[in-house]
Amino acid sequence: MEFLIASAIGVMTAAGIYLVLRLRTFPVILGISLLTYAVNVFLFTSGRVIVGAPPVLRDNVTTYTDPLPQALVLTAIVISFGMTAVVVMIGLGAFLGSDDDHVDDQHETPKDKPEGSA
Repeated sequence: MEFLIASAIGVMTAAGIYLVLRLRTFPVILGISLLTYAVNVFLFTSGRVIVGAPPVLRDNVTTYTDPLPQALVLTAIVISFGMTAVVVMIGLGAFLGSDDDHVDDQHETPKDKPEGSA
C-alpha cells in the first residue's frame, strides 16, 4: 500500500513540475494544482496508513491514526482552492489584456527596425 501511495505522489509531482514549466497559463495552473494534490496526499499519509483505525487514542486501542495531518489537509484544500481561483483570474486578466497567454515575459522588437540597430 505504501509503495502505491509513494508512486502516486511521485507521478503527480513529476507531472506537476512538467506542467509548471510549460509556457502557457492553463498548463501552469494545472501543474500547480497537481503539485498541491501531491503535497496533500503526502501530508495525509504522514498520519499513518491504517485502515479502520480510530483517529484518537481510546482505552485498550494500540493503533490509531494521527488527526493532525487530516486537519492540515482540509485546511490546505481550502487554501489551494482559493489560490487556484486567484491565479485563474490573474491569468484571465493577462489574456484579455494582451490577447496572449504566454507565461514568460518576452519583449517583441518593432517590425520596422532590424534587430540590433538603435
